Amino acid sequence: QIEDIVTRMQDDKTGGVPIRTVKSFLSKIPSVVTGSDIVQWLMKNLSIEDAGEAIHLGSLIAAQGYVFPISDHVLTLKDDGTFYRFQAPYFWPSNCWEPENTDYAIYLCKRTMQNKARLELADYEAENLARLQRAFARKWEFIFMQAEAQVKIDRKKDKTERKILDSQERAFWDVHRPVPGCVNTTEMDIRKCRRMKNPQKVKKSVYGVAEESQPQSPVHVPSQPVRKTTKEDFRKQITFLNMQIERHCLKMSKVAESLIAYTEQYVEYDPFITPAEPSNPWISDDAALWDIEMSKEPSQQRVKRWGFSMDEVLKDPVGRDQFLRFLESEFSSENLR
Repeated sequence: QIEDIVTRMQDDKTGGVPIRTVKSFLSKIPSVVTGSDIVQWLMKNLSIEDAGEAIHLGSLIAAQGYVFPISDHVLTLKDDGTFYRFQAPYFWPSNCWEPENTDYAIYLCKRTMQNKARLELADYEAENLARLQRAFARKWEFIFMQAEAQVKIDRKKDKTERKILDSQERAFWDVHRPVPGCVNTTEMDIRKCRRMKNPQKVKKSVYGVAEESQPQSPVHVPSQPVRKTTKEDFRKQITFLNMQIERHCLKMSKVAESLIAYTEQYVEYDPFITPAEPSNPWISDDAALWDIEMSKEPSQQRVKRWGFSMDEVLKDPVGRDQFLRFLESEFSSENLR
Protein backbone atom coordinates (compact mmCIF):
# COMPACT_ATOMS: atom_id res chain seq x y z
CA GLN A 1 0.00 0.00 0.00
CA ILE A 2 2.86 2.39 0.76
CA GLU A 3 4.36 1.78 -2.68
CA ASP A 4 0.98 2.39 -4.33
CA ILE A 5 0.76 5.72 -2.50
CA VAL A 6 4.32 6.66 -3.49
CA THR A 7 3.64 5.71 -7.13
CA ARG A 8 0.51 7.87 -7.17
CA MET A 9 2.43 10.76 -5.63
CA GLN A 10 4.89 10.67 -8.55
CA ASP A 11 2.23 10.34 -11.29
CA ASP A 12 1.70 13.72 -12.96
CA LYS A 13 -1.29 12.44 -14.98
CA THR A 14 -3.34 11.71 -11.86
CA GLY A 15 -2.41 14.89 -9.98
CA GLY A 16 0.70 13.80 -8.17
CA VAL A 17 2.96 15.96 -6.02
CA PRO A 18 4.62 18.69 -8.15
CA ILE A 19 8.23 17.66 -8.79
CA ARG A 20 10.42 20.55 -9.87
CA THR A 21 13.96 21.83 -10.27
CA VAL A 22 14.79 24.66 -7.86
CA LYS A 23 17.41 27.34 -8.44
CA SER A 24 19.80 27.82 -5.54
CA PHE A 25 22.44 30.57 -5.62
CA LEU A 26 25.01 29.24 -8.13
CA SER A 27 23.43 25.84 -8.80
CA LYS A 28 20.18 23.99 -9.41
CA ILE A 29 18.51 21.37 -7.22
CA PRO A 30 16.82 18.82 -9.52
CA SER A 31 13.73 16.66 -8.94
CA VAL A 32 12.60 17.87 -5.52
CA VAL A 33 9.30 18.38 -3.69
CA THR A 34 8.61 20.24 -0.47
CA GLY A 35 7.41 18.67 2.75
CA SER A 36 4.30 20.87 2.79
CA ASP A 37 3.39 19.68 -0.75
CA ILE A 38 3.57 16.05 0.41
CA VAL A 39 1.42 16.77 3.48
CA GLN A 40 -1.18 18.61 1.38
CA TRP A 41 -1.29 15.77 -1.16
CA LEU A 42 -1.78 13.14 1.56
CA MET A 43 -4.61 15.13 3.15
CA LYS A 44 -6.33 15.69 -0.20
CA ASN A 45 -5.97 12.24 -1.78
CA LEU A 46 -6.27 10.03 1.31
CA SER A 47 -9.13 12.01 2.91
CA ILE A 48 -7.09 12.93 5.98
CA GLU A 49 -8.54 15.87 7.91
CA ASP A 50 -5.83 16.29 10.54
CA ALA A 51 -2.47 17.68 9.37
CA GLY A 52 -0.74 15.92 12.27
CA GLU A 53 -2.01 12.56 11.04
CA ALA A 54 -0.76 13.31 7.51
CA ILE A 55 2.67 14.28 8.88
CA HIS A 56 2.76 11.04 10.90
CA LEU A 57 1.90 8.95 7.82
CA GLY A 58 4.46 10.83 5.74
CA SER A 59 7.11 10.25 8.41
CA LEU A 60 6.37 6.50 8.34
CA ILE A 61 6.83 6.53 4.55
CA ALA A 62 10.07 8.50 4.93
CA ALA A 63 11.34 6.15 7.65
CA GLN A 64 11.15 3.29 5.14
CA GLY A 65 13.20 5.35 2.67
CA TYR A 66 10.54 5.90 -0.02
CA VAL A 67 11.00 9.67 0.28
CA PHE A 68 13.90 11.44 1.94
CA PRO A 69 15.23 14.95 2.78
CA ILE A 70 18.06 15.94 0.45
CA SER A 71 20.16 17.64 3.13
CA ASP A 72 19.58 15.57 6.27
CA HIS A 73 20.37 12.02 7.37
CA VAL A 74 17.32 11.85 9.65
CA LEU A 75 14.42 10.33 7.68
CA THR A 76 11.32 12.19 8.83
CA LEU A 77 8.74 14.48 7.20
CA LYS A 78 8.31 18.15 8.08
CA ASP A 79 5.38 20.31 7.04
CA ASP A 80 7.49 23.17 5.68
CA GLY A 81 9.67 24.14 2.71
CA THR A 82 12.26 21.42 3.32
CA PHE A 83 13.21 19.74 0.04
CA TYR A 84 12.57 16.02 -0.40
CA ARG A 85 13.27 13.55 -3.20
CA PHE A 86 11.65 10.24 -4.12
CA GLN A 87 13.70 7.06 -3.84
CA ALA A 88 14.46 4.98 -6.94
CA PRO A 89 12.40 1.73 -7.09
CA TYR A 90 15.68 -0.23 -7.18
CA PHE A 91 16.33 0.78 -3.55
CA TRP A 92 12.77 0.15 -2.29
CA PRO A 93 12.45 -2.14 0.77
CA SER A 94 10.21 -4.48 -1.26
CA ASN A 95 13.38 -5.72 -2.96
CA CYS A 96 14.16 -7.43 0.36
CA TRP A 97 17.50 -5.74 0.88
CA GLU A 98 19.80 -6.98 3.60
CA PRO A 99 23.07 -5.36 2.46
CA GLU A 100 26.44 -6.67 3.56
CA ASN A 101 28.99 -4.69 5.56
CA THR A 102 31.34 -4.99 2.56
CA ASP A 103 28.82 -3.00 0.50
CA TYR A 104 28.68 -0.34 3.20
CA ALA A 105 32.49 -0.23 3.28
CA ILE A 106 32.58 0.24 -0.53
CA TYR A 107 30.02 3.04 -0.27
CA LEU A 108 31.89 4.93 2.46
CA CYS A 109 35.24 4.40 0.73
CA LYS A 110 33.74 5.72 -2.51
CA ARG A 111 32.52 8.86 -0.73
CA THR A 112 36.05 9.65 0.48
CA MET A 113 37.37 9.51 -3.10
CA GLN A 114 35.05 12.25 -4.35
CA ASN A 115 36.10 15.77 -3.46
CA LYS A 116 32.62 17.25 -3.00
CA ALA A 117 31.19 19.00 0.04
CA ARG A 118 27.83 17.19 -0.24
CA LEU A 119 29.61 13.82 -0.12
CA GLU A 120 31.76 14.48 2.95
CA LEU A 121 31.38 11.83 5.64
CA ALA A 122 29.50 12.68 8.82
CA ASP A 123 31.27 11.96 12.11
CA TYR A 124 29.41 8.70 12.71
CA GLU A 125 30.13 7.58 9.11
CA ALA A 126 33.84 8.26 9.56
CA GLU A 127 33.77 6.15 12.73
CA ASN A 128 31.97 3.36 10.86
CA LEU A 129 34.54 3.50 8.06
CA ALA A 130 37.43 3.21 10.53
CA ARG A 131 35.76 0.25 12.26
CA LEU A 132 35.08 -1.50 8.93
CA GLN A 133 38.65 -0.89 7.81
CA ARG A 134 39.88 -2.71 10.90
CA ALA A 135 37.36 -5.52 10.47
CA PHE A 136 38.17 -6.05 6.78
CA ALA A 137 41.91 -5.36 6.99
CA ARG A 138 42.78 -8.44 4.93
CA LYS A 139 40.40 -7.65 2.08
CA TRP A 140 40.57 -3.85 2.21
CA GLU A 141 42.54 -3.69 -1.05
CA PHE A 142 39.68 -5.51 -2.78
CA ILE A 143 37.12 -3.10 -1.25
CA PHE A 144 39.21 -0.10 -2.30
CA MET A 145 39.42 -1.41 -5.89
CA GLN A 146 35.65 -1.92 -5.98
CA ALA A 147 35.11 1.65 -4.76
CA GLU A 148 37.49 3.00 -7.41
CA ALA A 149 35.62 1.12 -10.12
CA GLN A 150 32.30 2.56 -8.88
CA VAL A 151 33.73 6.09 -8.92
CA LYS A 152 34.89 5.67 -12.54
CA ILE A 153 31.42 4.50 -13.56
CA ASP A 154 29.76 7.41 -11.73
CA ARG A 155 31.99 9.99 -13.43
CA LYS A 156 30.68 8.93 -16.84
CA LYS A 157 27.11 9.79 -15.86
CA ASP A 158 25.40 13.12 -16.44
CA LYS A 159 26.01 15.66 -13.65
CA THR A 160 22.32 16.04 -12.77
CA GLU A 161 21.73 12.28 -12.85
CA ARG A 162 24.79 11.72 -10.67
CA LYS A 163 23.58 14.24 -8.10
CA ILE A 164 20.19 12.50 -7.86
CA LEU A 165 21.71 9.01 -7.66
CA ASP A 166 24.18 10.11 -4.98
CA SER A 167 21.33 11.35 -2.78
CA GLN A 168 19.26 8.20 -3.38
CA GLU A 169 22.21 5.99 -2.51
CA ARG A 170 22.83 8.00 0.65
CA ALA A 171 19.16 7.67 1.65
CA PHE A 172 19.34 3.89 1.12
CA TRP A 173 22.19 3.65 3.60
CA ASP A 174 20.42 6.05 5.99
CA VAL A 175 17.69 3.37 6.16
CA HIS A 176 19.99 0.36 6.56
CA ARG A 177 22.78 2.05 8.57
CA PRO A 178 20.89 4.89 10.30
CA VAL A 179 22.26 7.79 12.29
CA PRO A 180 22.99 6.80 15.93
CA GLY A 181 19.86 7.44 17.96
CA CYS A 182 17.46 6.85 15.06
CA VAL A 183 15.27 3.76 14.82
CA ASN A 184 16.45 1.11 12.36
CA THR A 185 13.22 0.24 10.52
CA THR A 186 14.86 -2.74 8.79
CA GLU A 187 16.11 -4.35 11.98
CA MET A 188 14.42 -7.57 12.98
CA ASP A 189 13.56 -8.30 16.58
CA ILE A 190 15.62 -11.23 17.90
CA ARG A 191 12.54 -13.01 19.29
CA LYS A 192 10.70 -12.75 15.96
CA CYS A 193 13.83 -13.85 14.15
CA ARG A 194 14.06 -17.01 16.23
CA ARG A 195 10.38 -17.81 15.65
CA MET A 196 10.56 -17.35 11.89
CA LYS A 197 10.62 -20.48 9.78
CA ASN A 198 10.57 -18.82 6.35
CA PRO A 199 12.77 -15.69 6.34
CA GLN A 200 11.90 -13.32 3.51
CA LYS A 201 15.14 -11.34 3.48
CA VAL A 202 18.28 -12.59 1.77
CA LYS A 203 21.77 -11.22 1.76
CA LYS A 204 22.65 -9.63 -1.58
CA SER A 205 25.20 -7.12 -2.70
CA VAL A 206 24.15 -3.60 -3.61
CA TYR A 207 27.13 -3.24 -5.95
CA GLY A 208 27.20 -6.76 -7.37
CA VAL A 209 30.13 -7.94 -5.26
CA ALA A 210 30.16 -11.74 -5.27
CA GLU A 211 31.16 -13.46 -2.04
CA GLU A 212 31.27 -17.06 -0.93
CA SER A 213 28.54 -16.50 1.64
CA GLN A 214 26.01 -14.81 -0.67
CA PRO A 215 24.23 -16.04 -3.82
CA GLN A 216 24.88 -14.54 -7.26
CA SER A 217 21.19 -13.93 -8.01
CA PRO A 218 19.07 -12.93 -4.99
CA VAL A 219 15.69 -14.64 -4.78
CA HIS A 220 13.13 -15.11 -2.06
CA VAL A 221 13.59 -18.21 0.03
CA PRO A 222 10.64 -20.52 -0.75
CA SER A 223 8.41 -21.84 1.99
CA GLN A 224 9.74 -25.01 3.57
CA PRO A 225 8.27 -27.48 6.05
CA VAL A 226 9.29 -27.28 9.69
CA ARG A 227 12.70 -28.88 10.16
CA LYS A 228 15.23 -29.45 12.91
CA THR A 229 17.68 -26.68 13.79
CA THR A 230 21.02 -27.20 12.05
CA LYS A 231 24.54 -25.95 12.69
CA GLU A 232 24.03 -23.40 9.91
CA ASP A 233 20.98 -22.01 11.73
CA PHE A 234 23.00 -21.56 14.91
CA ARG A 235 25.80 -19.96 12.89
CA LYS A 236 23.35 -17.43 11.41
CA GLN A 237 21.92 -16.73 14.86
CA ILE A 238 25.44 -16.07 16.22
CA THR A 239 26.11 -13.72 13.29
CA PHE A 240 22.87 -11.86 14.02
CA LEU A 241 23.72 -11.51 17.72
CA ASN A 242 27.21 -10.25 16.87
CA MET A 243 25.64 -7.57 14.68
CA GLN A 244 23.46 -6.51 17.62
CA ILE A 245 26.54 -6.23 19.83
CA GLU A 246 28.22 -3.93 17.29
CA ARG A 247 25.31 -1.48 17.33
CA HIS A 248 25.90 2.00 18.74
CA CYS A 249 24.04 2.24 22.03
CA LEU A 250 24.44 4.00 25.35
CA LYS A 251 24.53 2.10 28.61
CA MET A 252 21.45 2.54 30.76
CA SER A 253 23.66 3.86 33.56
CA LYS A 254 24.91 6.67 31.28
CA VAL A 255 21.39 7.51 30.12
CA ALA A 256 20.13 7.60 33.71
CA GLU A 257 23.11 9.72 34.76
CA SER A 258 22.42 12.28 32.00
CA LEU A 259 18.70 12.36 32.83
CA ILE A 260 19.36 12.88 36.53
CA ALA A 261 21.88 15.66 35.80
CA TYR A 262 19.39 17.43 33.51
CA THR A 263 16.59 17.09 36.07
CA GLU A 264 18.75 18.45 38.90
CA GLN A 265 19.79 21.40 36.75
CA TYR A 266 16.26 22.42 35.75
CA VAL A 267 14.28 21.31 38.81
CA GLU A 268 14.09 24.80 40.32
CA TYR A 269 12.60 26.14 37.07
CA ASP A 270 9.70 23.67 37.07
CA PRO A 271 6.86 25.21 39.13
CA PHE A 272 5.14 21.82 39.46
CA ILE A 273 8.15 20.42 41.34
CA THR A 274 9.60 23.49 43.06
CA PRO A 275 7.07 26.00 44.50
CA ALA A 276 7.25 29.22 42.50
CA GLU A 277 7.67 32.64 44.04
CA PRO A 278 5.38 34.51 44.52
CA SER A 279 3.01 31.65 43.51
CA ASN A 280 2.22 29.29 40.66
CA PRO A 281 -0.40 31.04 38.48
CA TRP A 282 -1.61 27.67 37.14
CA ILE A 283 -2.92 26.61 40.56
CA SER A 284 -3.71 30.04 42.05
CA ASP A 285 -5.49 33.20 40.97
CA ASP A 286 -2.32 35.28 41.32
CA ALA A 287 -0.75 36.23 37.96
CA ALA A 288 2.15 38.15 39.54
CA LEU A 289 4.69 35.56 38.34
CA TRP A 290 3.73 36.14 34.71
CA ASP A 291 3.94 39.91 35.22
CA ILE A 292 7.48 39.50 36.56
CA GLU A 293 8.40 37.29 33.59
CA MET A 294 7.08 39.93 31.16
CA SER A 295 9.11 42.74 32.72
CA LYS A 296 12.23 43.92 30.91
CA GLU A 297 14.38 43.64 34.00
CA PRO A 298 15.38 39.96 34.38
CA SER A 299 15.32 38.27 37.76
CA GLN A 300 18.38 36.65 39.32
CA GLN A 301 16.95 33.19 38.71
CA ARG A 302 16.39 34.02 35.04
CA VAL A 303 19.96 35.26 34.57
CA LYS A 304 21.24 32.11 36.26
CA ARG A 305 19.37 30.03 33.69
CA TRP A 306 21.01 31.98 30.85
CA GLY A 307 24.31 30.70 32.16
CA PHE A 308 23.40 27.11 31.26
CA SER A 309 23.91 27.62 27.52
CA MET A 310 23.69 30.12 24.69
CA ASP A 311 20.43 28.48 23.59
CA GLU A 312 18.81 29.50 26.90
CA VAL A 313 19.78 33.13 26.24
CA LEU A 314 18.56 33.22 22.64
CA LYS A 315 15.22 31.47 23.19
CA ASP A 316 14.29 33.98 25.93
CA PRO A 317 13.03 37.29 24.40
CA VAL A 318 14.52 39.29 27.29
CA GLY A 319 17.77 37.38 26.93
CA ARG A 320 17.94 38.23 23.24
CA ASP A 321 17.38 41.91 24.00
CA GLN A 322 20.11 41.91 26.64
CA PHE A 323 22.48 40.09 24.28
CA LEU A 324 21.79 42.60 21.50
CA ARG A 325 22.45 45.51 23.88
CA PHE A 326 25.77 43.95 24.82
CA LEU A 327 26.74 43.58 21.16
CA GLU A 328 25.79 47.20 20.46
CA SER A 329 28.00 48.34 23.32
CA GLU A 330 30.88 46.34 21.81
CA PHE A 331 30.13 47.57 18.26
CA SER A 332 29.38 43.98 17.20
CA SER A 333 25.64 44.14 16.52
CA GLU A 334 26.21 44.51 12.76
CA ASN A 335 27.43 40.90 12.72
CA LEU A 336 23.87 39.74 13.39
CA ARG A 337 22.39 41.64 10.46
